Amino acid sequence: MKIIVPMAGRGSRLRPHTLTVPKPLIPIAGKPIVHRLVEDIAGVLNQEIEEIAFIIHKDFGDKVPKDLIAIAEKLGAKGTIYYQDQPLGTAHAIMSAKESMSGPIVVAYADTLFRADFTLDTTADSVIWVKQVDDPSAFGVVQLNDRNEIVDFVEKPKDFVSDLAIIGIYYFKSGETLRSELQYLLDNDIMKGGEYQLTDGLENMKQKGMKFVPGKVDEWMDCGNKNVTVDTNTRMLGFLHNDGENLVSGSVVADNSTIIPPCFIGENVVLKNAVIGPNVSLGANTRVEDSTVKNSLVQTGVTIKNANLDNAMIGNHASFNGNFTSISIGDYSVLE
Repeated sequence: MKIIVPMAGRGSRLRPHTLTVPKPLIPIAGKPIVHRLVEDIAGVLNQEIEEIAFIIHKDFGDKVPKDLIAIAEKLGAKGTIYYQDQPLGTAHAIMSAKESMSGPIVVAYADTLFRADFTLDTTADSVIWVKQVDDPSAFGVVQLNDRNEIVDFVEKPKDFVSDLAIIGIYYFKSGETLRSELQYLLDNDIMKGGEYQLTDGLENMKQKGMKFVPGKVDEWMDCGNKNVTVDTNTRMLGFLHNDGENLVSGSVVADNSTIIPPCFIGENVVLKNAVIGPNVSLGANTRVEDSTVKNSLVQTGVTIKNANLDNAMIGNHASFNGNFTSISIGDYSVLE
């Protein structure tokens, strides 16, 4: 099994945090989004992962490919890096990794996390992962027949046709078949809105009689902007805490301080006269003094003093000393 992860977008809605770090590498509960994503996919597949192919932008720098390859290797897989040179749509992005599209593959977009417990139907030509939602008009949805097979894809329906939203994770029994269908779109310049769309390839496959079935997830968590990313961090901390994971490093120094779970607290964090939690992630080498922090996502090497933070997101190596509560400051920022 191979996993292909298109992640060349910079994530403009999450600025300033994505000015220096691509969105999929922002940590949620102490681990990068894309790391959690491929781990969870591996858990659902319950198969050996041969390769994880990451599709990135050339402007991401030298460190990002090394970090991504390390993530793949932690799962016992080969890490491969591809580059998408132009933002020409989902099909174009996937085809940037066409050399890795062989055998069974999973395509997963790296801006979402999920919780699921379903058995992958490997007899189907494709499995499209979906989540039941309250307002399907904001999503692409699938329609099912009485055999639980997908018979139609509808983008942002104005009238109700289904409440099963496509979350951006797909299994294909044959990577070669998907590659052929997407290559057809590129060769014949079949575009919508100036972009080559994966859904056009899926529609062609369905018209040829291929079997599509849904894989229903229990939880779907977005990382699109600051507020929903902080909320996703909160939800993930709750799941991990309920799973019995130890989220507080043994190297934490807590002087006259209280930690209210669930919290992730990384290596070499120093707390002095602080109340941390609930629902807080503090990255390694962070120092918090004379402060209360709750419902917040704080990355590595941060200094926080004299603060009362709630629904805050702070980037790496930032410094904050002040009265603001719901803040969002990027890497290396100083607010005093």
